[in-house]
Amino acid sequence: MSIDALKNRIPDYAKDLRLNLSSLANDVTLTPQQLAGTFVASALASRNDEVIKAVTAEFSDRLSPEALNAAKSAAAIMSMNNIYYRFVHMAGDEYAKMPAQLRMSVIGRPGVEKEDFELWSLAVSAINGCELCITSHEKIVREALGAQAVQTAARIAATVHGVAVTLDGVSALES
Repeated sequence: MSIDALKNRIPDYAKDLRLNLSSLANDVTLTPQQLAGTFVASALASRNDEVIKAVTAEFSDRLSPEALNAAKSAAAIMSMNNIYYRFVHMAGDEYAKMPAQLRMSVIGRPGVEKEDFELWSLAVSAINGCELCITSHEKIVREALGAQAVQTAARIAATVHGVAVTLDGVSALES
C-alpha cells in the first residue's frame, strides 16, 4: 500500500487529513531523511497497521538502512520513555529525583545525526502526549534545526495520527 492508496481510504468527512497528508509528504522544510524518518516514526507511534504499512512502503526507500532503523528505534524507545516520564511528571518530586533505571542507549548512539533522531523522538512524543519529552526534544531540535522544523514534525505527527484514528473508525464501522 502506498500513500496514494492510504489517501483513497480516507473518507470525505476527513478530506482535510487527505490534503494535509499530500502536502506534508512533499514538504521541503526538512531534509529527505528527516521527512521520511518523521513519517515512519509517527506511523509506528500511530499503531495503525494500514498507516504503518503505507507510510513505510512510501518512505523506507528514502532512508538508508541505518536511518530506517533509527526511525524505528525512536518510535520504540519513546513509547517507553513517554509513559515513564509522563508518570514522573504527574506523580511528582520524589520520582523525578530517582534514576530511571531504564536502558536507553539508542538515544546516545542512534546511528544517524543527533538532530534527526531528536526530531523523530519529538514527533513520537507529540503523539504520545508526554510534556517532559516534548519540552526536552523541542529545545534540542529548535536549537539545531529551527522552529519551522519543530512545527513540521508536529504537523506530520498530528496528521499521521489523525489518519490512523480516522481509519480505525472506518474499520470499526465496516465491521
